[in-house]
Amino acid sequence: MDNKDITILKIGGSVITDKSADDGAARMDEIRRIAGEIVGFEGKLIIVHGAGSFGHPQVKRFGLTGKFDHTGSIVTHMSVRELNTMVVETLNDAGVNALPVHPMACAVSENSRIKSMFLEQIEEMLENGFVPVLHGDMVMDTELGTSVLSGDQIVPYLAIEMKASRIGIGSAEEGVLDNQGKVIPNISNENFSEIKEYLGGSANTDVTGGMLGKVLELLNLSERSSSTSYIFNAGNAGNVSGFLNGNNIGTAISGAGTRQI
Repeated sequence: MDNKDITILKIGGSVITDKSADDGAARMDEIRRIAGEIVGFEGKLIIVHGAGSFGHPQVKRFGLTGKFDHTGSIVTHMSVRELNTMVVETLNDAGVNALPVHPMACAVSENSRIKSMFLEQIEEMLENGFVPVLHGDMVMDTELGTSVLSGDQIVPYLAIEMKASRIGIGSAEEGVLDNQGKVIPNISNENFSEIKEYLGGSANTDVTGGMLGKVLELLNLSERSSSTSYIFNAGNAGNVSGFLNGNNIGTAISGAGTRQI
């Protein structure tokens, strides 16, 4: 399969849900707007969306980052699946041929890192003009029973395994911000140690590392694949379609130099 034209678009849970809610609260207007911006894209596209208030509060409530819990794993998976259904149905209503792909059914982690993921159905979906839609999820874990798998980890894994050419991370910020609230145009291993102090967690409940976690995952991706990723504000109308149309917006993350931690 020729994967050179694969684009991966991540839509943050903070954009499509009210992340401050104690339980799932979808922002349907935002989901519809983003679906409308995606519909005109003609290349091979994989969408990954965050869990937001459909995952993070549940993980915290059941303490799933520190222990195995049957009920908590099921409740969290069913909650993120509910959000995924809303996203997929809205995409289809807009004219995108979207199909759900639940990581719980195709991925296995080891100590909270992806050990393996069955990708053949994703490849066949792309080959036949479908848009696979994955999401943050609970997955089986060979060491922990189950563990949280963040969309921020799924994106670089897919990008490397499927040799994606373009990666966009649509967040609720204009990009990665410095201490003045200004967008940092480029992050690489050469300047990571300088900007690391600006990278806090999320303002709301986030069990996956916030902006620092995103940047670390994408720096690791750039080291392994020589690719550049873009973090931009998916909450601004036109940014998702702009990225899909080839505009380089927000903060670019690439792997020049050796990272200094």
